[in-house]
Amino acid sequence: MSATALRKPAHVEEFGRELDKIRDEVIGSLGAKDADYIRGVIATQRGLELAGRALLFASWLPPAWATGTTALAAAKILENMEIGHNVLHGQWDWMRDPKIHSTTWEWDLVSPARQWKHSHNFVHHTWTNVLGKDRDIGYSAMRVSPEQRWYPVYLLQPFYNVLLALFFEYGIAIYDVELERIPTGGKDPKEALTQLGAIAGKMRRQITKDYLAYPLLAGPGFLPVLLGNLTANLARNVWAHTIIFCGHFAEGAEFFTEDQLEGETRGEWYVRQLLGSCNIDGGRLLHLMSGNLSHQIEHHLFPDLPSNRYADIAPRVRALCERFGLPYTSGSLARQTGSVWKRILRLALPGPGRRGPAEAPPSPGRLRAVV
Repeated sequence: MSATALRKPAHVEEFGRELDKIRDEVIGSLGAKDADYIRGVIATQRGLELAGRALLFASWLPPAWATGTTALAAAKILENMEIGHNVLHGQWDWMRDPKIHSTTWEWDLVSPARQWKHSHNFVHHTWTNVLGKDRDIGYSAMRVSPEQRWYPVYLLQPFYNVLLALFFEYGIAIYDVELERIPTGGKDPKEALTQLGAIAGKMRRQITKDYLAYPLLAGPGFLPVLLGNLTANLARNVWAHTIIFCGHFAEGAEFFTEDQLEGETRGEWYVRQLLGSCNIDGGRLLHLMSGNLSHQIEHHLFPDLPSNRYADIAPRVRALCERFGLPYTSGSLARQTGSVWKRILRLALPGPGRRGPAEAPPSPGRLRAVV
């Protein structure tokens, strides 16, 4: 962690108490306006999907194909980012609406909600940017921190990162199974097969829906509808990959070791979440389409607070960081994306690594799990 944070533990705990106050204020003010927000977003998403699919059925008109594909891509992004991700975090459980609840929601991704909630909500959000604990660091395939030991396979990471972006939902689904832990005995093969079966079921349903059912309903428009659905899915994957990578791999994001977590207090947990996350500057549309993960810092500080509140509390969090001498990393989408790719390109080459025992290099099986 930063030298400031380590030197002044009393200030760290005061910082944590100030953040707790913000959290309590938000929880105490939740109400109809917030419920109307998420219901409105869901209605908009469903309207966009309906309009997109209807326009694709008229795709013999070039403007209809382009507009329909764009609407469908926007619907899929909204469902994935602002709705699915945040509902599964339990951000809207306080409404007690069984249709918008973390225990009942199943999203339009091949990752089964139950599996994703464990790998993301529990593992990633508990061990954020901790080497050897947070598997999201490089997704078991890439070197994104100089503390990771270099192996020749990393020379290829700029290329397989492009593939990961295009097929992100499939890569993450397989990655969540933790196949690389089977050879070491850390994963029960039977459990992995059960998880793979659940993934296969979702893949089958989604492939049938987007690449068979809707194209067949279009009759002579089979191929344009198929290509429109494929384009929308690829666009959603690339967008999600971009936003998520900017949140933890942009310049300024810090990584930690397990020994730094010994006796970690509430305040120190807050500081680690802050230092391991990066924001993206932008307007309301960017925040909406990113699922408000453009406020990655606020999301990691308060993962179960409704996402529509992040923009309101972000200035207060930034002010607190300035007051306590802690960094608040933020930049434009272009800047953050550029810094992510700079990191991936730079760390593909040999360079300083941590001394002593290091994690094994990505095996072909581990690479396939994210590509």
